[in-house]
Amino acid sequence: MQEPLSPRQTSTKDGFRPDIEGLRAVAIAAVLLCHAGLPFVAGGYVGVDVFFVISGFLITRLLLGEVDRTGGISLRRFYARRARRLLPLSAVLLASIGALSLLLLSPVRAVEVSGDIISSALYTANWHFAAQSVDYFAQDIEPSPVLHLWSLAIEEQFYLVWPTLLLAVTWFWRRRGSSVRPALWVTLAIVLVGSFALGVKLTGDQPAAAYFSTFGRAWELGLGASLALLGAVRIRRFAGAAIGWAGLAAIVYAAVAFDASTPFPETAALLPTVGTACLILGGASLHGQAKAAPAGLLSLSPVRYIGRISYSWYLWHWPALIFATVIWGPLSVAAGVAVVAVSWIPTAATHHWIEDPVRLSKVLALRPNRALAIGLGCMAIGAGAGVLLTDLQPTLRTAPLADVKGAAALGEQPQPQQRADAVRPNPLRAREDRSRAYYDGCLVGISGTNSNKCLYGDPNAERTLILFGDSHAMQYFPALEELAETRHWRLIALTKAECTPGEVQIRSMVADREYSQCDAWREESLRRIEMGDPESAIVVMSGDTAYVPYGSDGEELSGNAGATAMEAGYIASLTRIHRTGLRTVVIRDTPVSASDVPGCVSEDLQRLESCAFARVRDKTKEFDGRAARAVPDTHLIDISPKICPDGLCRAVIGNALVYRDKSHLSATFSRTLAPVIERRLKKAGLA
Repeated sequence: MQEPLSPRQTSTKDGFRPDIEGLRAVAIAAVLLCHAGLPFVAGGYVGVDVFFVISGFLITRLLLGEVDRTGGISLRRFYARRARRLLPLSAVLLASIGALSLLLLSPVRAVEVSGDIISSALYTANWHFAAQSVDYFAQDIEPSPVLHLWSLAIEEQFYLVWPTLLLAVTWFWRRRGSSVRPALWVTLAIVLVGSFALGVKLTGDQPAAAYFSTFGRAWELGLGASLALLGAVRIRRFAGAAIGWAGLAAIVYAAVAFDASTPFPETAALLPTVGTACLILGGASLHGQAKAAPAGLLSLSPVRYIGRISYSWYLWHWPALIFATVIWGPLSVAAGVAVVAVSWIPTAATHHWIEDPVRLSKVLALRPNRALAIGLGCMAIGAGAGVLLTDLQPTLRTAPLADVKGAAALGEQPQPQQRADAVRPNPLRAREDRSRAYYDGCLVGISGTNSNKCLYGDPNAERTLILFGDSHAMQYFPALEELAETRHWRLIALTKAECTPGEVQIRSMVADREYSQCDAWREESLRRIEMGDPESAIVVMSGDTAYVPYGSDGEELSGNAGATAMEAGYIASLTRIHRTGLRTVVIRDTPVSASDVPGCVSEDLQRLESCAFARVRDKTKEFDGRAARAVPDTHLIDISPKICPDGLCRAVIGNALVYRDKSHLSATFSRTLAPVIERRLKKAGLA
């Protein structure tokens, strides 16, 4: 007789756990309220972690039960069940999102969302969004209507590996005549410890990417799997109730106490996941015995109904919120709650008409090959929706270089350019219109602390320009490179993403933590600058003015306090450069648009004036100019009047698309600023 691996069931004949169905309701309620914007449920994202533990438990229990009955696992039947459960509804969702994106989003944004849809259809969305999360230039992109599908991708990747691993371990150890259970525990322990340790490390190094990592999240599903492997545990009624209530309290506390600033998953994820494990464990001993215990409450019909439709509601609520924001702008909390409530309509419809009929189909249950074929067809529909979304976008022409005057056309355009047959760069590819230095790796990434050589122009020139700052400094590289080539100067680029040139500690928006790599890079760059020849070198310094600095006690500063700290940091760097005898030019930060400029331009080239935006003056963001005026031998260049004549910032000037996103100049337009910068340098006696 083979060793039984699955738990003895204590609820119903087929092992159904109504309390776990109700537990899904707790998870989805936390997620819905969090995404709706309720401030007191800011940590409701932990509902996803609850889902992970539940899935790990149920799937492993199912697999172990099959091993007990048959001695093995039919991967074909397993994946056929997964296909019936998940893919038809997913296909309908992705097709619907593709259609709505075509109707409501700009061509630029629609093309970006098409890639999101394809990755979601192939269940690689978590890696797709992880790559975006560490890309500084992706931070201005609006949230994707399929962003929430990252969690389903992790589950499917787990389902792809775990049954095969379970089958292999069982087959190998039974063939040797050894006990299987210890081998399974060792395998599971390796997964749990390794994944948890990796998740903690990734959260410290790259928290945004860690959030989406399958390897850093696998332990959560593994925790549920360990409960299934543990089997039936006899717990006294009172102890089971206490464990259940403690578990529920842990989940609720995490949902209420956590927020976006909580390092996650890291060790914080232990609270909701262990809480879920406690509820599952306590519920196994209490079901049908203590109606006042969590298992009894979770087994109530209304709670179970919400849990039953939780998959469908999870799918529909997020795109409903995103598209509502596209139509009406930022939503209030009340509006967010209303949108989530209304999303119940497609939830209920698709659950009753699509999800349940396919999932419970006896024909498909008896014919797994047909179920797999339907699943592959559903994946093809989802991916096809993404491809079709791109193919249906309007064709936008790229203006020839000869027709692009950029800043030189301002004298001919006292009013914003109203229409164009074509612009450059093409709005659909504006994100990639960056300088040569960027593609040469001269904009140091978030984790880097040293710049490459990054030498351009004439290496033997008598005059050297040193570009120093962040991506808002790098945006001037095309203009400075044009100037260096014309004047036969040397050009050195010292730039790092999201790193202010001022000597002040700041928070990284991408890494979502204190930015020590910025401090190390800045110090190394200033040392290199100090080695420059004061007779021939000029430092051109610029940077974003939207950083959040830290105070002396480690607190985040904003408003006037933040501006004062940033100004002091700029003055410190400028003073340090001045003491070496080098001359410095500060180029003031450029105005920022509230909306994506290429996206607006892509919608209608015949109404370009609608994409112009008013320049908003904010004294807390003008510290770079004040710092430049405070340090001797420091000159200030403000090119904003060339972008925003009479206070109105233009989207297109002389057929050149001014911005490639909300805040960075396109390389095409920047290059046309070379004569402007040259005149300012001459006026300052530096050229």
